[in-house]
Amino acid sequence: MNIVAPSPTVRTTCPYCGVGCGVLATPDSAGGATIAGDEAHPANHGRLCSKGAALGETLSLGTRLLHPMLRKGGSKDAALARTDWDSALGQVAEGFSRILERDGPNAIAFYLSGQLLTEDYYVANKLMKGFLGSANVDTNSRLCMASSVAGHRRAFGADIVPGLYQDLDEAELIVLAGSNAAWCHPVLFRRMQESRRARGAKLVVIDPRRTATAEEADLHLPIRPGMDATLFAGLLVRLADRDTFDRRYVERYTSGFEAALARATELAPDIATVARTSGLDAADVRAFYDLFAATPRVVTCYSQGVNQSAQGTDKVNAIINCHLATGRIGRPGMGPFSLTGQPNAMGGREVGGLANQLAAHMSFSPPEIDRVRRFWNAPRIATHEGLKAVQMFEAIERGEIKALWVMATNPAASLPRAGAVRAALAKLELFVASDNVRSNDTVNAGAHVLLPAAAWGEKDGTVTNSERRISRQRAFLPLPGEARPDWWIVSAVARRMGFAKDFDYASAADVFREHAALSAFENDGARDFDLGALAAIEDAAYDALAPVVWPVRDGANGDTRFFAEGGFFTPDRKARFVAPEAPALRGATSELYPFVLNTGRVRDQWHTMTRSGLSPRLGAHTPEPFVEVHPADARRIGLGDFARVETAHGEGVFRVRVSAGQQAGALFVPIHWNGETASSSRACDLVAPHTDPYSGQPESKATPAAIAPVAFAWRGFALTRASFVPPPDAWWARVALTGGIGTLLATNERPVLWRDRVAALLRSADRENGSEIAEYIDTRRGIYRAASFHAGRLEGALFLGPADAAPQWDAIKALLELAQLGATERRLALSGRAADGIVETGPVICACFGVGLGVIREAITSRAATNVEAIGKALRAGTNCGSCLPELKRIVHEHAHAS
Repeated sequence: MNIVAPSPTVRTTCPYCGVGCGVLATPDSAGGATIAGDEAHPANHGRLCSKGAALGETLSLGTRLLHPMLRKGGSKDAALARTDWDSALGQVAEGFSRILERDGPNAIAFYLSGQLLTEDYYVANKLMKGFLGSANVDTNSRLCMASSVAGHRRAFGADIVPGLYQDLDEAELIVLAGSNAAWCHPVLFRRMQESRRARGAKLVVIDPRRTATAEEADLHLPIRPGMDATLFAGLLVRLADRDTFDRRYVERYTSGFEAALARATELAPDIATVARTSGLDAADVRAFYDLFAATPRVVTCYSQGVNQSAQGTDKVNAIINCHLATGRIGRPGMGPFSLTGQPNAMGGREVGGLANQLAAHMSFSPPEIDRVRRFWNAPRIATHEGLKAVQMFEAIERGEIKALWVMATNPAASLPRAGAVRAALAKLELFVASDNVRSNDTVNAGAHVLLPAAAWGEKDGTVTNSERRISRQRAFLPLPGEARPDWWIVSAVARRMGFAKDFDYASAADVFREHAALSAFENDGARDFDLGALAAIEDAAYDALAPVVWPVRDGANGDTRFFAEGGFFTPDRKARFVAPEAPALRGATSELYPFVLNTGRVRDQWHTMTRSGLSPRLGAHTPEPFVEVHPADARRIGLGDFARVETAHGEGVFRVRVSAGQQAGALFVPIHWNGETASSSRACDLVAPHTDPYSGQPESKATPAAIAPVAFAWRGFALTRASFVPPPDAWWARVALTGGIGTLLATNERPVLWRDRVAALLRSADRENGSEIAEYIDTRRGIYRAASFHAGRLEGALFLGPADAAPQWDAIKALLELAQLGATERRLALSGRAADGIVETGPVICACFGVGLGVIREAITSRAATNVEAIGKALRAGTNCGSCLPELKRIVHEHAHAS
């Protein structure tokens, strides 16, 4: 008997948000892996959120780009054809060389991603800024944390987060500004909640929406969009009036306090003005100010609600001003804290992946340019800042940039004015995409060359989380097909362009050593970012590297906080107070566009869903794109199930979700759906391209918009083993299911007219002859149902009918999982109704353990699980990451009031 040895468990890091959770991955020898949290990792201590827990469902190769591809003929409509690496790399190198020679370095651009590893980022930045000679290299991190970078640099002289996650454990007051941490950083939010229970810490949430995070707060401030700087300016005034600022700290370690206070007094002279300007209740404003003033240990965490603004940098500095004024920075339980949205946004900042940075936290001053030039031995060093993301794609639109390389991101779906971005990409003379998926909105916009990149599970390198902690991402799966690491791909192009000796890397460890050496080069403590102690790390030590917080200098010990006793990185080593401008949204509402459109994330999806969208578990909570509307607005406009949202830049059709947590006059649309997953629901098609003048970050939270009802006479869904493309006039949204794909549908075409189309669809799913197609037609009511069976298995189904005859989606989709259907299940496949005694699971509430709404309600009624703790004991729901706890509380509350 042959005994197969179990695969060893590999310690790696989650590829989602900036929390940087440690993951234990145990390969199953079949291309998959069992995923668990790493209890030894200091970021998460074994916890994972719903997305991290479902990583094992995202490892399939079904959507992967496995071989280099070239688009023949140069037209964006020409077919992509498989080629070999030598031909693909040769075309990229020749194209960049030709355009560089003919048009100069500023005709070329790279667009990178917080999904890249630090080693990938480093090599790409080095090639562009040191050897092609342009700083036109930017990253999708520009869309999520650039305002934090600019705010840090203005205040501290360097882009540095002063504190650590431990501060959340020790704070007595946690302020969350523009952060739905319960959904976007759930492991950290669970940590905050535990601190509240154990130590009585208070939680204040500043957010226009009553989010899952706001529902857990001791005080929720539903601020008017864009008014954060006024609120924190008022706090600075209040601190000064009450003489609760730290005079010693301000005098010894800062400059500009008086000017900042004078500006704050202009903006927010009293609580009444703050309340009126910010749309808040004066008593709530006073309560926040009094709580902040009376609580020494305060951490203010902020995220996209602050950053994604045309005045995001001023918002960041208004927050920092309050911490500088009280000396509440760099000490346990104190400080401003930027929560980054991507796993390696911080690493990208470290290597200079932003267009306004050079490398290793150095900028474009003459001494820094010379230092980096000498270290790289760079023949053509960039000497000034490049174009930031939005401006970069506007330059492509104008024809000024003629060659673009996109790595590990999907700008045709995620940038503001995304429809115009897709049109601009078609104008490029050379458009290269390195990715691990063969199809997305960006690739489909006309990429000439596709290069297959390694995905999570295959990549090897490092990432840096929100607290400056460097962790290893380790490979636990082999490279599939011809996929290669991004650093290898970029180096191969560089070598073909004549830079072989400077890009002769044999491993990620080689790249890391050079990156660390550059951080320490001519540093001597003058710069914040320093990995000098790792510059000569051996391969074995790199492989075994434990999570470590930078700086990592020789002789340094343990985790480091910054600025408790000054030591800023400005020329005089003092922090700068910054006087913010008067806040005002760049786009004003009007009679044509009377609403303010906010965009953001939902709990169980990530970016444009190329990874999270593969998980049936994650798709079960929110399977279709929606627009959230206040009840009064929905009644006044007469909204039904669907609505068209329109701005000056684009439009989309979404399911309507009515919520009292949404402000009147405001709309919310999630960012995740795109051309691969829905018919007309790209949120970023609608977003204005207004940007912050300092950070270049777009104002994604406040675009003037209009909303109107859309009527569809018939609803339904298709279940298929392979992808199904509905007709052009139908609204649809695609969701992964166990065993296949679900396509939710709405149409004004009579269901029986789908009959020929459906028959072809169902037969195409069959693997051989001998299938059976069963139909149910009710012409009077407009109901059409069809199902295809083969060898006792459901191969496909389609249900269409009026809204009041909608079949039970959760019951029917479960049939795809069954290898054999019995008589009861075959009847269900056409009846659309669950059999007696079967509990409809409903939408999944707890994605970590796949617990649906129907099961929770059944437990409440039959098992008397009438509180969240009892539900957790009975079903495990809410006992892992905790992101579903607010929803569980609502369900319990609704049941109590209904009974």
